[in-house]
Amino acid sequence: MDFVTTNYIWAITAFMSGAGLIFLTIRQKVSGPRLSPAQATQLINREDAQVIDVRDQAEWSKGHINGARHIPAGEIPKRLGELEKFRQRPLIVVCASGQRSASACSALRKAGFEKVFALDGGIGAWEQAGLPLTKK
Repeated sequence: MDFVTTNYIWAITAFMSGAGLIFLTIRQKVSGPRLSPAQATQLINREDAQVIDVRDQAEWSKGHINGARHIPAGEIPKRLGELEKFRQRPLIVVCASGQRSASACSALRKAGFEKVFALDGGIGAWEQAGLPLTKK
């Protein structure tokens, strides 16, 4: 106990580090598998994956992945019927940074979609990889 009181900064740092790791592990379990932009491109090309962009309208208008379907994250439960025809195909869920896609992936899994992936790093990672966006 003397060590902890003498080195409280190290103890707090260790606690925060452990809490962060636990949080990331839980988030990974909830959102499911994450794909890099390169892996997402392969899945799109090889297995005809459908991209679901869950960003809001203003973000979507600035640019999105070609062929993506726009369904804001909050509307996923109400608009599941639109995705029914993609049930057998892999779904890649995209947001701005990879945070909102986790809840959308969870909602899709609860609705019975099995092949659901989140784009790790979101549209930002897609752009950093030099991959194209469209405004059409």
